[in-house]
Amino acid sequence: MSTPLPFPTTEEITPAEDAAARLAPRLAAQAPASDQEGGFPEQEFDWLRAAGLLTAPLPTHLGGQDLAVASQTLPLLRTLRHIGRGNLAVGRVYEGHANALQLAQRFGRTEQVVRWAEDAAAGHLFGVWNTQAHDGVQLEPLPDGRYRLQGSKTFGSGAGHVTRPLLTGALPDGGWQMLVLPADAQVPQLDKSFWQPLGMRASASFRVDFTGLEVGAEDLLGQPGDYYRQPWFSGGAIRFAAVQLGGAEAVFDETRHFLQKTGRTDDPYQRQRLGELAILIESGQHWLRAAAEHAMRPHATEAAETTVAYANMVRTAIEEICLRTLQLAERCVGARGLLRPEPFERLHRDLTHYLRQPAPDAALADAGRFALASTTPAYSLWHG
Repeated sequence: MSTPLPFPTTEEITPAEDAAARLAPRLAAQAPASDQEGGFPEQEFDWLRAAGLLTAPLPTHLGGQDLAVASQTLPLLRTLRHIGRGNLAVGRVYEGHANALQLAQRFGRTEQVVRWAEDAAAGHLFGVWNTQAHDGVQLEPLPDGRYRLQGSKTFGSGAGHVTRPLLTGALPDGGWQMLVLPADAQVPQLDKSFWQPLGMRASASFRVDFTGLEVGAEDLLGQPGDYYRQPWFSGGAIRFAAVQLGGAEAVFDETRHFLQKTGRTDDPYQRQRLGELAILIESGQHWLRAAAEHAMRPHATEAAETTVAYANMVRTAIEEICLRTLQLAERCVGARGLLRPEPFERLHRDLTHYLRQPAPDAALADAGRFALASTTPAYSLWHG
């Protein structure tokens, strides 16, 4: 008698993913209230704190859920996707929080990681502010071993609420140094007039001026140049792609709800569009799974070029999925669905804006460059 095949199983849902999935409907219901220029989803982040999501990227021995380690990449991406499904502005800020804690663990000294873990447990919100214009941040060494900051960052998401921003600044020798600013004690100046966006209004992505603030050596993270080390710098694109996919899922759900409540589910063309939308959303979930599997490969860090090229392919594919989702959803709901207070109007603005990540063409070209430089057959180009 043959032995029966084992029943197929699915991955265990982690507490962080479960908490994010449960929060998503509450985030969506609250989103219209925080959707204003200069606004910030304060109540929503209180919910994230209460659910343990601010500490989830920390190691278990420091009270977290290990979401920052490679083996937990899929739970991290799914958690980000659920939060993005609830509110893209919340997802954007939370992704920065998770990114900052990952960088802290990767490059920080033991005592620094412990201190910042205590801050996260106390409710401090972290973020990563790297983007700048001509007046970027400079670090001036002082005689007592401290550093004085000069200059500004743009697109400082969560500004005024992120109390532990991870910044990058130029040292006198040109080195690019990370630091974590205790922004509750060293308070930067905010230019809220900078942030007059199409969407993502509640992300509070202001221009932030740090001129005159000081930090100590204990606030510096890693060595100069660590921020741009690969595969982590470019490979991290899979995180914001996960949030974006969550936004596309929200568009899908609202489009379907609109068609159901307006009695248009028997229209053959609407069914055709919903079929294509379903394929798009499911393909995005497959991309996230593949991204996680790729990040968890034993030699992912050593094979940095492959990991970066694959991450660039993932972000490009999910961007195209999101753009096509928006296009089809517009045709489904028509002009009526684009009127406030329909949620679709805000979702469309937020996702359209959030998709404008830096250097999309360069990301796609990098994947093509990698493929052109290889002679590996297509079936094992990315998975050999």
